[in-house]
Amino acid sequence: MPHNPEPDEDDLDTVPPPQPVFHVEQALLGALLLDPHRLDDVSGITADSFSIAAHAALYAAISTLPRPNPAEHAKNTEWLDRVLATALEETRGLTASYLHALVQVCPWPRHAPAYARMVEAEHARRRLLTAAERLVHTVHDVSLPHPVQTVLAEADALAAVVDDIANRFPPRAGVLPRTPAPPPTAADDTEAVEEEQLLLATATARPDDIDAVRWLIPDDLTLPLHAGLWQCLTTLARRGEPIDPVTVLWEAQQRGLLDDGREPGEVLRMLAEPAGSVGHWAERALQRSLLATAEHTGRRIETYAGDPAHTPYQLVVGARRALADITAVRTRWRHATGTFPPQRPRPAPPTRAGPPTTMAARTARAAR
Repeated sequence: MPHNPEPDEDDLDTVPPPQPVFHVEQALLGALLLDPHRLDDVSGITADSFSIAAHAALYAAISTLPRPNPAEHAKNTEWLDRVLATALEETRGLTASYLHALVQVCPWPRHAPAYARMVEAEHARRRLLTAAERLVHTVHDVSLPHPVQTVLAEADALAAVVDDIANRFPPRAGVLPRTPAPPPTAADDTEAVEEEQLLLATATARPDDIDAVRWLIPDDLTLPLHAGLWQCLTTLARRGEPIDPVTVLWEAQQRGLLDDGREPGEVLRMLAEPAGSVGHWAERALQRSLLATAEHTGRRIETYAGDPAHTPYQLVVGARRALADITAVRTRWRHATGTFPPQRPRPAPPTRAGPPTTMAARTARAAR
């Protein structure tokens, strides 16, 4: 039967409109209030798994209070009164009528394990969404003294959430998220553009240094022209051909980089103003690329987790594919900065039994 809220149920009925998980939580709590022994059939959830504070407080009370005698529970509300009193210590807005309504709206108390699994799945989606949002927020935190290390730590925390969900909901092969991934955020960073121009000009002036930054790839640069010119430089260096602004310009023409009407003189002027070192500007470009990749990964997972139609299986598959992008650029960052983690010593292989090595054994073999 429909539940008619009372005026003081602010925490319960001011969420417009209730999501399906709200009704699932009501059904689960109703089943446990009606038959407390069914708590033995419920696993995988805690009070934190519930979407609102009132439901979390009720589940915590049900889980911690001693079970009532089934015969007594069927005749009076003494245990329900204790549950309500315990829950009210943690949250406000609960009433006795709401507890009775929970019992009434539960379709089948024996379905409590299925309801709990649904609550667990929705909680997994919220956990993943929160971790992804935290990663995106960290990328944009300009106050961080060590942004790369902090962002990578958040990426690891996100990956740990994905692994935990995968352990609870093993992914199924071939199940991908249905929501399209968002496009990468368009870069509009004047400082990045200027530093990339310095990278290109300095690499043109000092081509012998290009080989030392092989970990930098064209996709790390923010503008298509800059990416194309870096590819020109690395290609010429790999071939062992002469490198100067004119030879780079000619290679750029062969690759169609001037087809958009860009003036050759503009490219020549950009390549003629070196400063600093190739390694410095390359590392700066790679750092921006890593942070941009982390942001895009976080937004991809946000998009997936923001769609309640996705199953935990789909979220795990989609999130792991997105996190693979961070892993790839992280590896190149470690090559650039020499920050490889220390390798753990591998355990020695088990010793296999061998032939006897005593003198008596050798003598016996020689006598055969």
